[in-house]
Amino acid sequence: MTSQKTILRALAGETLPTPPIWMMRQAGRYLPEYKATRAQAGDFLSLCYSPDLAAEVTLQPIRRYGFDAAILFADILLLPQALGADLWFVTGEGPRLSTITTADELAALKPAADVNDHLSPIYETIKILSKELPSETTLIGFAGSPWTVATYMIAGQGTPDQAPAHALKDENRAVFDGLIDVITEGTIVYLSTQIEAGAEVIKLFDSWAGSLHGDDFQRYSIEPMRKITAALKAAYLHVPIIAFPRGAGDKYTDLHAAIGADCIAFDDGVSADWVAKNVQTGGCVQGNLASSHMVTGGNALVAETRKIVDALSGGPHIFNLGHGITPDADPANVQLMIDTVRGG
Repeated sequence: MTSQKTILRALAGETLPTPPIWMMRQAGRYLPEYKATRAQAGDFLSLCYSPDLAAEVTLQPIRRYGFDAAILFADILLLPQALGADLWFVTGEGPRLSTITTADELAALKPAADVNDHLSPIYETIKILSKELPSETTLIGFAGSPWTVATYMIAGQGTPDQAPAHALKDENRAVFDGLIDVITEGTIVYLSTQIEAGAEVIKLFDSWAGSLHGDDFQRYSIEPMRKITAALKAAYLHVPIIAFPRGAGDKYTDLHAAIGADCIAFDDGVSADWVAKNVQTGGCVQGNLASSHMVTGGNALVAETRKIVDALSGGPHIFNLGHGITPDADPANVQLMIDTVRGG
């Protein structure tokens, strides 16, 4: 029964004796079974667009660890591709995209309403997962938030400081704003269709929110997430939304209300004690064990995990990492973290 799913109970505002747990990038290169399935697919994009294989890697960490939620295996850059950008992955280096930096390039993008034909394999993956996941496991759909997606579309790749996006924002605000609007509208279509296919929770990843300062943080991180959340809530009031403006620091305060999200995920740049006092007062929070503990393990992992659970035990909390697990993580350390959360 949906009402018994612990993630949904926490997102509804319930304080549980043991926080539910899942892990960002829990389907990934630290797992040998993932590597085997990716090899079968041939390359990363083929894996994303093969519903049976994408469902398989989504299910792998559920079988191994019994997480309380599964998150759809996909990538935030599938939406730019659906909007008409070229996308490819360079082995050992990451994604590459054709760039959007001029009015003509912006105008050449497809309308937001047209993204679903390209993304239909993703929705098929969700339908498979809805049937195959254990009854107690929540299915999370997701998308990148517009600012983060725009940084890749403008630079053509990931950058350490998002400088190309900041430059376009400062030098050609009309093109930059237009791109943010296109991504926002496309994300609404994409996430709405994920919900129609069976996603029970939606997460918005604004991985580069921390590089926005002053009014730009509100205008380009928070406001697009607010628009997306409002549109989804208007159509699917029952579907909870988790917002993750990574690197927000002291700006994490009051974001439940500012975005309209049911849960604010926070990174390990802020302490769980601080979050309890300044963020959890607004609703459910998610976080925030440093990913490095999945590599190093040991007593430090146990101590920090217990510290986070204790600090946030007075309100609704979903235990997670402060960012995604890294490929060099030890699968045994993931089990140690789960045992610590669930066993005290």
